[in-house]
Amino acid sequence: MPVFYDEQTKTFFLEGKNLSYVFGINAAGFPEHYYFGSRIGRDDLRYALGVGGNSAEACVPGMTDSGRNSYNNYGAEISSYGSGDYHECSLQILFPNGCRLNEFRYHSHRILEKKPGIPGMPSLQGGTTLLLTVKDKNSEVYVDLYYTVYEDIAVLCRHMEVHNRTGKTISLLRAYSFTLELPRNDYDVLTLEGAWADERTPQRIPMHHGVVSIDSKTGSSSARLNPFMAVLDRNTDEYNGNAIGLNLVYSGSYVLKAEVGSKGSARIMGGINDFDFQWQLCDGETFATPEVVMVYSDCGLNAMSRTFHDAYRRYLINPRFVMKHRPVVINNWEATYFNFDNERLMGIIDVVKGSGIDTFVLDDGWFGARAADNAGLGDWIVNTEKLKGGLHTVIEYCHQSGMKFGLWFEPEMVNPDSNLYRAHPDWAIHMPGMEPALSRNQMVLDITRTEVRDYIVESVSKILRENDIDYVKWDFNRVLTENYSIALPPERQQEFHHRYALGLYDLCERLVNGFPSVFFEGCAGGGARFDPAMLHYFPQIWTSDDTDAYMRTRIQYGTSYCYPLSSMSCHTSICPNHQTGRTTPFTTRADIAHLGATGYELDTTKMTKEEVAEVADQIRAYHEMEDLILDGELFRLEDPHVSNYFAVAVVSRDKTEAHITAFRTLCYPNDEVKRIYPRGLCEETRYFIRELGITLSGATIMKMGLLLPNTTTDFKTFVFHLKKEDSVH
Repeated sequence: MPVFYDEQTKTFFLEGKNLSYVFGINAAGFPEHYYFGSRIGRDDLRYALGVGGNSAEACVPGMTDSGRNSYNNYGAEISSYGSGDYHECSLQILFPNGCRLNEFRYHSHRILEKKPGIPGMPSLQGGTTLLLTVKDKNSEVYVDLYYTVYEDIAVLCRHMEVHNRTGKTISLLRAYSFTLELPRNDYDVLTLEGAWADERTPQRIPMHHGVVSIDSKTGSSSARLNPFMAVLDRNTDEYNGNAIGLNLVYSGSYVLKAEVGSKGSARIMGGINDFDFQWQLCDGETFATPEVVMVYSDCGLNAMSRTFHDAYRRYLINPRFVMKHRPVVINNWEATYFNFDNERLMGIIDVVKGSGIDTFVLDDGWFGARAADNAGLGDWIVNTEKLKGGLHTVIEYCHQSGMKFGLWFEPEMVNPDSNLYRAHPDWAIHMPGMEPALSRNQMVLDITRTEVRDYIVESVSKILRENDIDYVKWDFNRVLTENYSIALPPERQQEFHHRYALGLYDLCERLVNGFPSVFFEGCAGGGARFDPAMLHYFPQIWTSDDTDAYMRTRIQYGTSYCYPLSSMSCHTSICPNHQTGRTTPFTTRADIAHLGATGYELDTTKMTKEEVAEVADQIRAYHEMEDLILDGELFRLEDPHVSNYFAVAVVSRDKTEAHITAFRTLCYPNDEVKRIYPRGLCEETRYFIRELGITLSGATIMKMGLLLPNTTTDFKTFVFHLKKEDSVH
């Protein structure tokens, strides 16, 4: 049984694959954390609970004669506020009389064979769940702590739900998803920072006394800082050492914290950002927090990443699409921007029909008065002056050319110059009497309001119902400002950001699940909303607006710390690149784009015959490796953030096949010999290496390495295909 309770010691053992998470109910009635790490026995762990100095610290009432009489000596599963625990707290409540004290003690527990969903929010499925209920010592506030473990992966999922049974309205000033106590304080913290076109760069710093904190206040989950944090031993690297990875299944403003106190331990916690947050909870109501996915690895960062990948592919991403071959698209955006008509689009299709590209995606500019980015957003009506015959003409031409059709939407946005805004200016997020901040000439619709969501669902659904559309690109090109809803009373305005996230999930539930045969791809000005919650609805997400091959090695490398290759939408684009002005070889651009769900974003009418023929070869090569992208195991070999090289290996689960891609940024004359050392192969298996024309054992390949030729080309890729000897045809 993955969840075991020892009644004698009042200890809970949650056991996943190579994982134990252990806590108990102590003498004061608090759920106290004991251990999180590789699998251990079901022993009495209370012998290892330390006692720090208690001088000048408050005692737990009723325990003044105990050696462990201070709140600060307890490793909390849910930390209290106001009675002597000076760590960051899990939950802060404002009661009607102004009191903000709470102290949560064990009430009851149940073991659930089926993991319940979280009201209004996506979460992982499957696993076995412990439901632990604690009660505030001084009020009728109950908190359900949910813990889910999986027998096939080293993952623990957590969230909490707060129940108000006080008979009065209370206010939540903070409601985090989890608290995790660690026994030492000499850890490093790894996070993923970035910006538009430069998302998810790994940054690693030592944990220190005080608080290391990352957050978002924008109403979206990334690109500045992804909702991910890893806590590492100081000697942990890619393949050695302990790593705990934390990833929030949430798309709104969040916070993650690592705190070192005075007792030699560290406390990790986080969830909804409590900055400018207050939630009124009426009597009888429940407030649910988003889920955190906690991964443990004792084999370094790479094993942590592969566990995240497996967890999301098995238990989070839409099962209708997660293992199905993805659309190989040609997107018109960088080819035409807003300047297109039927003939221009048909010309793009003509060049690549029969090449293996199977889906044409019509991007921004097909609707309303949309001749530039300053008008038309929100008016989801086909511009028939630009597209004669409506979408049907282009869709029919796609089908005649053997291709499917995809369409771009930005459902959450509105231009002030639009029919929607003129009819409903109050639907845009704004503060009455104040000039709103525009970004990309647009405002954000207030999707905390039911009528606004109903309009979006109906207007988008009408387009999808009336046209044969196979693919939708859902964009989100700016973050939130003003943070005010005219539909909320003053005392509820600080609920706005979380209500926006809940509104987003409602839209996704109704549109994505309302059209189950349509493939939805997520986008947010590139990768500004690349998080597990979005992956629940979108099997792949546009990884970045930056399509430069060199920059994509860095962006895709960082993204892989917790997101699988199959979730990364990666396109081959034109050169000079539209974001960096850099020119890289066409082959290189495709090789890097093949390390994800691939496609093209360029003007095919300007391609040479040789390039068109190369596209067909590239797509054949991609289809040969696509199963590895969907379900293979990723091994990072060279980090482009610290090296002149990038390299990864993707290995099939049965170890019979592997694809290795290496990239050299700059060529140096008289350069040193460069080897890469693949990982993940079976040592005893003999592999035929197509590019070298030789057969070697897995042990030889991994220990001797593969040489990269010193060719005189910048931004050069080197690709190796490995197949088990008896499977080579």
